[in-house]
Amino acid sequence: MTHSANPAKAGQAAFRAQLLTFNGDPAQSPNAAVFNEDGLLIVEDGHVVAAGAYAALASQLAPGTQVQDMRDKLIVPGFIDTHIHYPQTDMIASPAPGLLPWLDTYTFPTERRFSDPAYAQDTASFFVEELLACGTTTALVYCTVHKESADALFTESEARNLRMVAGKVLMDRHCPEFLQDTPQSGYDDSAELIGRWHNRGRQMYALTPRFAPTSTEAQLEACGVLAKQHPDIFIQSHVAENTDEVKWVADLFPGHRSYLDIYDHYGLLRRRAVYGHCIYLDEEDRKRMAQTGAVASHCPTSNLFLGSGLFDFDKADAAGMPIALATDVGGGTSFSMLQTMNEAHKVARLTGHHLTATRMFYLATAGAAEALDLADKVGTLKPKSEADFVVLDPQATPLLARRTARTESLEELLFAFALLGDDRAIYETYAAGKRVHRRDHVRVHAPRTAKIAA
Repeated sequence: MTHSANPAKAGQAAFRAQLLTFNGDPAQSPNAAVFNEDGLLIVEDGHVVAAGAYAALASQLAPGTQVQDMRDKLIVPGFIDTHIHYPQTDMIASPAPGLLPWLDTYTFPTERRFSDPAYAQDTASFFVEELLACGTTTALVYCTVHKESADALFTESEARNLRMVAGKVLMDRHCPEFLQDTPQSGYDDSAELIGRWHNRGRQMYALTPRFAPTSTEAQLEACGVLAKQHPDIFIQSHVAENTDEVKWVADLFPGHRSYLDIYDHYGLLRRRAVYGHCIYLDEEDRKRMAQTGAVASHCPTSNLFLGSGLFDFDKADAAGMPIALATDVGGGTSFSMLQTMNEAHKVARLTGHHLTATRMFYLATAGAAEALDLADKVGTLKPKSEADFVVLDPQATPLLARRTARTESLEELLFAFALLGDDRAIYETYAAGKRVHRRDHVRVHAPRTAKIAA
């Protein structure tokens, strides 16, 4: 479909499809989801020009602009994964009886390999491709203690012009010596990486103390200094994931009211501070997160896989604390935010909460962007935002096609995608207006390198 024989305005592209975006939280407003059954998305120079009803916007197309006809598909903002470990890509789906033995048996030995820049680069490349195959265009990424791991991740992200947030892990105790830094080296390495990568194009840095048990008070103090020196960087860590961990932290930090209070004490609760799990918080903790704008990153597939516990949406909502969704690969069992929604719905049901599909899509897009202080950049299809979006295919599998053909509301359609969808439902992924993934693109599979023990 072409609108003129005249040359199109340089860089303009248009997509005619069903469109979904948000102007608020569906839990708070019945009109928060904005859906156009016959919509038009116009993109130029990496940004959204307009998104809305085709009939209303077609006249705004520049002469000669080619319109891609995708009326049988649904375009949504790119997914935002707020907690994921790229070094754990090769150890996803590793069996263990719980979090701490899982760390010792699989995680730490795997992370050791990231001192090798070539290994880090190879893993980072696959990791980013897997994110895009699942429709994730922004992620908060944990690297390893090695500077090389962060450089590798940012290099791969920059090559694809992705809006990515990442950081080198800091840990100076309670981990193998080969993965330890020191308060000073952790500070120096983090400062160097902030200078090299934060706000370089679309790359952003996250100060990343792994979790309180693996940092001494001196290291947490150094993190607080860095956070104060760089008020616009992100902060990411873990809190209150399981009961054994909470007891351990209480023994290590006896002078603090709670696990979360440790981070608060060192100035690590604020906007753009994101804490994975947040299962075993009390009312005061939740209130403090709401006051500071710190984000609870809910990781349902990981919590179920490791038997950690159930996130309480009712208590989180009552406190008004920011919430987002995350895969938490490799404790999490899928890179797919659709599969993450599937499990989030089930976790919510187990606590007596009905988590709608409309809200799950919000939490994975606009809600995450709002919580991360990135709402002016990603998470919606509003004009001037960065053109990160995903094309979902309701006919991706025979079962999904059969179910979506019978959906009679937006909620039913989104629920079918969330419960039945995975990477196969991602037809295309776009970052800054450029296609960075197409489902029919053949990816090279890794050859088998290990032998099965008899």
